[in-house]
Amino acid sequence: MASTRSSLAEVDRRRQDVLAHVVEHGDVRIDELARHFGVSLATMHRDLDQLAERRLLRKERGRAAPFPTLTMETATRFRIGVNRPVKEALCAAVADEIRPGSTVVLDDSTTVFPLAARIARTEAVTVVTNSLGVARLFDETPGADVTLLGGRYRGEFGSCVGPEVLRALGRLHADVAVMSAVSVLGGRLFHPIRDYAEIKEAMLDCAQRSLLLVDHTKFGKTATHAYSDIARYDRVVTDRGAPAGELAELRRRGVAVEVVGD
Repeated sequence: MASTRSSLAEVDRRRQDVLAHVVEHGDVRIDELARHFGVSLATMHRDLDQLAERRLLRKERGRAAPFPTLTMETATRFRIGVNRPVKEALCAAVADEIRPGSTVVLDDSTTVFPLAARIARTEAVTVVTNSLGVARLFDETPGADVTLLGGRYRGEFGSCVGPEVLRALGRLHADVAVMSAVSVLGGRLFHPIRDYAEIKEAMLDCAQRSLLLVDHTKFGKTATHAYSDIARYDRVVTDRGAPAGELAELRRRGVAVEVVGD
């Protein structure tokens, strides 16, 4: 039984990696994917069929292609596993910013989940979030002080939006806000849904310091709603796959940039 569980876990992890590869590279030939991941063509077809059934990508004749950003961002359960080692590294890089007794705002990005899990294990802090997934990480933390910002619940994101969330953030003063972004281009940040763009702006407004954790796959893209200049963040943490031109633009704007894995 243990070997079966291990095999299923390996298959699920490979499919997450296949999805991340297609999202990053765009339209990819199926035979190229099979070679890249070291599996048979039949196995790759099965992987892609399963991903296509979940509407996480499009499987076309001989090719796999990503859906638009909005579709990818709504696949919360799958996003948790995509690029997990990078997310862990990004969160580890800012762990020293979270001090005992501080108030921390976390958005609904799966990128910040490892940081929330770390806080739940080691820190006595007040956490404010609109993410049910983040809040649930504190279920077994005795005495955890967690405020879940309520509003209109969006199950595909696992989080709340709306004027209630914005009003609550407007009355809050936090020591630090830690967020991610759907896409970054030329020092501007974007989100496909206006409600979430407004929440990220409100989180920036209420925090004394703001940190942005964003992996290399988010750069060079836009979405419908531009919501902030990246210079509003005190520190941006990314990984070594981030485009040199984008990093140069961040530094030109005076942003402190840290590249993990260098």
